[in-house]
Amino acid sequence: MADDHFLTTEEVLGYLRINLRTIYRLIRTGKLPAFRVGRHWRFRKEDIDAWLAARHARGIRFPTHTPPRVLIVDDEPSVRDLIAKALRGRYAVETAEDGTAALEILRESDFDLLITDLRMPGMDGLALIRAARRYAPDLPVVVVTAYSSEATAIEAINLGGVSGYLTKPFRVERIRRLAARALGHPVRMAHTE
Repeated sequence: MADDHFLTTEEVLGYLRINLRTIYRLIRTGKLPAFRVGRHWRFRKEDIDAWLAARHARGIRFPTHTPPRVLIVDDEPSVRDLIAKALRGRYAVETAEDGTAALEILRESDFDLLITDLRMPGMDGLALIRAARRYAPDLPVVVVTAYSSEATAIEAINLGGVSGYLTKPFRVERIRRLAARALGHPVRMAHTE
């Protein structure tokens, strides 16, 4: 075992060129050999290579061209559209105008990232995050709030799986950085907007 080469989740993302949600799904279903070290997953490179070879022998290929799917939830159309515009082209983006509509979308499809406003009429962001955990326990979340010290933002982060928060107003590059970090992608800085 001393000669084994172990990979982190981030290294496996780059090695397999698939998204974080797919990795977690494969681990949960027992299709991808992995083991836990504390709160993190580790993978033996030898196991990953054998698993890939078996898939290739059966003619199974990953859809490496499929971008991660992001669901954006905000009751303000201008905010929702700004976030969507910032992420389109990098990710497959869908939007919802409230928590109830978002929950219906999450029931029907798998997503790699949820970006949600905390204060919305009807089902607020906290209730949405709690409900989404029933369908996708490992779904990364970025919360959007108008108040940087808002207690509900802290409560959302304490729910677990919340990768960060956006404080209104925010810059396009911050949206991109938070989404990339939440999805386990390398963060690239843009030189122009």
